[in-house]
Amino acid sequence: MKIFASTLAVLALGAAPLMAQNTDPVKAVEDQQERTERVAQQLWDWAELGYLESQSSGLLMEELSTEGFKIETGVAGIPTAFIAKWGEGGPVIAILAEMDALPGINQSSSSSRDPVDGKHAGHACGHNLFGAGSLTAAIAVRRWLEATGTPGRVRLYGTPAEEGGSGKVYMTRAGLFDDVDIAIHWHADDENSAAAQTSLANRSAKFRFTGISAHAAGAPERGRSALDGVEAMNAMANMMHEHMPQRARMHYVITSGGSAPNVVPDFAEVFYYVRHPDPEGVEAIWARLEDAARGAAIGTGTKVDWEIIHGNNPLLVNEPHQHDQPHQGQHLQHVIYTEEELAWAAEIQQSLGDAAKPLESAAQIQPYEKSLGYGSTDVGDVSWATPTVGVRTATWVPGTSAHSWQAVAASGYSIGHKGAQQAAKAMALMAAELFSNPELRQAARAEFDAARGEGYQYRSLLGDRDPPLDYRK
Repeated sequence: MKIFASTLAVLALGAAPLMAQNTDPVKAVEDQQERTERVAQQLWDWAELGYLESQSSGLLMEELSTEGFKIETGVAGIPTAFIAKWGEGGPVIAILAEMDALPGINQSSSSSRDPVDGKHAGHACGHNLFGAGSLTAAIAVRRWLEATGTPGRVRLYGTPAEEGGSGKVYMTRAGLFDDVDIAIHWHADDENSAAAQTSLANRSAKFRFTGISAHAAGAPERGRSALDGVEAMNAMANMMHEHMPQRARMHYVITSGGSAPNVVPDFAEVFYYVRHPDPEGVEAIWARLEDAARGAAIGTGTKVDWEIIHGNNPLLVNEPHQHDQPHQGQHLQHVIYTEEELAWAAEIQQSLGDAAKPLESAAQIQPYEKSLGYGSTDVGDVSWATPTVGVRTATWVPGTSAHSWQAVAASGYSIGHKGAQQAAKAMALMAAELFSNPELRQAARAEFDAARGEGYQYRSLLGDRDPPLDYRK
């Protein structure tokens, strides 16, 4: 997808205004700054978990409805998933929006560790910013299309449960991207970049062991511990780490292990993730993990079954044929901190230790490179259904890791809001150029087809199961 990427690598970083100011998509984003900040903050306050984002989804739909979008709700069998559509005829450009938070971590917007009492989730991956920035971009594109009379249809896809729920996979599986010409996405980060970064394919499952309860002291011989089954499985899985490919990953948490030491637990559960750059690699490791579960059950006199929760294909990136680094740096509108923000960020940096990066790097553009990202995303499945391109902007203090309390804090602070605005500008510019340039769209499709290969057929890594709407309950 070299031609496609070489153009979008520049566009993603903000091309010069394409037309007069009153029809400039960047101006249309700037006019919505209050909306970006308000929506981002509200999503951050709610911090709703995957498939439970009823308020967050509702807010996004309400904002889009006031701008004339037609809303299709409950798509792909997911109550919080939606598609907002505007326009008749012409190419279809999709903008993805996420909205789910992460369980087990929360933080105020303070620059020092400050958990919020009674709050059990937080936007540690910045999906509140993702949702708000994409919302603003979609509305800006809608206004630009109308003002310029450009033929085209813009859609915002409200995609729930990215964190371990694979919402986009079910939407892809349902064919909701089949008529899309290009999909655009972005993500919160600690730097500004439009580099081509792949992701790991992954699959998860909850392995559930059942045993026989008994008095742990009075009649231990009558018991068969489900927790023993979990621990035996984990021991074998940990030994597997030595004999896995270097770029593979496997991790777990025990989600249920019993309630009292003097009761032999008759139920225990462990939640596993397996990752690898290739889907086939995931499946090969997965077969060994299932064998470990079966062996653990046999050895402990328990029974085991498992439920696949989610599975994502790797991201199919659009690598440029040529990359103009100075041009890229010239056009991306980087994030500039105020004095107050600099002081706040400096306090955050003190908690980052050796991972901290210079604060001025938020005002820099990272050089282009193709790399393997060790995270996973359900955007990967979208990228195998339609050409997909994305950017990352500095929403967190440089050096911040995703899934950390520092990321939660910045996602609810002005630094995060600024990064979301910059991402919205980049996406609006991308969409405007794609609507205006049929040759670019044609090249994108040709290169996309070549990258997938002749005879490609989509296959998800989660099988034919229904969306796990209760996986966060």
